[in-house]
Amino acid sequence: MSAVQKPFFETENANVWRGDVLALRDLSLSLTNHEHVAILGANGAGKSSLLKLIAGELRVEARPNSLCKLFGEEYWCLEELRHHIGIVMPEEISRFDDDEIAGDVVLSVFRGAYGRTLQSRFHAWEKQHALTAMQITGVADLRDRYFGQLSSGEKRRFLIARAMVHAPDILVLDEPSTALDFAARLAMLHQLREMTKTTQSIVLVTHDPSEIFPEIDRLILLKAGRVIADGPKRKIMTTATLSEFFGIPIKLNWSDGWPIVRS
Repeated sequence: MSAVQKPFFETENANVWRGDVLALRDLSLSLTNHEHVAILGANGAGKSSLLKLIAGELRVEARPNSLCKLFGEEYWCLEELRHHIGIVMPEEISRFDDDEIAGDVVLSVFRGAYGRTLQSRFHAWEKQHALTAMQITGVADLRDRYFGQLSSGEKRRFLIARAMVHAPDILVLDEPSTALDFAARLAMLHQLREMTKTTQSIVLVTHDPSEIFPEIDRLILLKAGRVIADGPKRKIMTTATLSEFFGIPIKLNWSDGWPIVRS
């Protein structure tokens, strides 16, 4: 394997527990940089557990012949990982007060915390990095507004800017269009497509196949904590496979690289 295709995430025969629930079973998976991946699954499939494993927030069960590596290491520092992997999860929105300044939401990443930054001081270089991230996500003009004044889509883009501050190699997004209206959802997907030009790898976690935009190279189907299919998007994403996967008759067509899925 060449240097540019080195895995940033590897598991073999891995079990992951969430409390007393076995969330991921016998997981063997490798994700490399310079590829854009979608992880598709229904609610309860184990998508969030896999995301947290990729983010370094969960660890696998210790047992023989089982491992999990991030950037080639079995042990890692979360603070260091955040310079390599940016994470955006829907629940992050609720961690900021409505009267927080929107630009400060992005700056808070430098203090490794959520919430109020009114008493914090930031260096000029931190402000510049935050501004650059907000420009990338198209929200720089909104940075002086209160967070509570923003639409759901605008809040989500500020969270993506927060994840992009350190210019991570990998950007992981958990259900990025959750609670967005039609126009905001289209704007979000357009923004993600633009970001594939500057981000080595995007990992999109979703329950909706119609969100899998054309730049996605690879599709992973997750069901009941197991990977049941993994490969090139066009090979995995077929009418027969999706019908069996979701348990309902589905018709799949393609338009300009977008999957059009109907029951």
